[in-house]
Amino acid sequence: MTHFEAIILGIVQGITEFLPVSSSGHLIIVRSILNLPLEYSLGFDAILQFATVLALVIYFWKDLFKIFITIVRSILGIYTNREDKILAWSVIIGTIPAAIFGLVVESYMDTIFRDVFLVAVSLIIGSLIMFFAQKLGKQDRPLSLGRGLVIGLFQSLALIPGISRSGATISGGLLAGLPRNEAVRYSFVLSIPILLGSGAKKLLEVDILNTSFGLDLLIGSLTAFFVGLLVIHYFIKYMKNHNLNVFIFYRIALAIILIIALF
Repeated sequence: MTHFEAIILGIVQGITEFLPVSSSGHLIIVRSILNLPLEYSLGFDAILQFATVLALVIYFWKDLFKIFITIVRSILGIYTNREDKILAWSVIIGTIPAAIFGLVVESYMDTIFRDVFLVAVSLIIGSLIMFFAQKLGKQDRPLSLGRGLVIGLFQSLALIPGISRSGATISGGLLAGLPRNEAVRYSFVLSIPILLGSGAKKLLEVDILNTSFGLDLLIGSLTAFFVGLLVIHYFIKYMKNHNLNVFIFYRIALAIILIIALF
């Protein structure tokens, strides 16, 4: 891998991690276009995710600090605002399904799930989920522990490349009845624990002492971090007044192009 290719992967990760188009799916596609080897690809991609989740941590640090304080106060039996308590425990409960599912399918992630055709099919399936979520979601209910768990179950789908974490969790939020802006914000906050855990685990597994690989990893991660910060900010602003249609159309068009290219 060259430094330029590492920058390309970082840009792709930074843009697609937070847009509902699937970062893992796009990284697989770009690797295929650049003819990059699959060896260490899952670890490299997970650490790029780790860089983008650090962007999330920076952007939502006030929310994360409030969640931390709320959990500590709850454990100590100190009075806590009800809405803050619901948010904090919803994030914890919502993280459990993806953590369990991730451990179950981990052995398949670097083999059958790294397939371009599977990505194309998943792009279409994810588009259908987003479409029906917009049509069926009432968008008039507050966050609750039960709805947080439902959204967490949808987050589990994002482990399949092509589904999209933000697309799945925003869709889960809409189907659970959350208003669109709350679904988007909760989607981002909910993704932080699972992305931190995945990135940290892979960081321990990757040989970063290898000079060439380590430098490429640093270049790609810095790129993903700064691009990710920009995308978070502007995507949240965009979703205040727009729906997911443009991403649905993009995903379907990309899937069709991939299928035609493969056959």
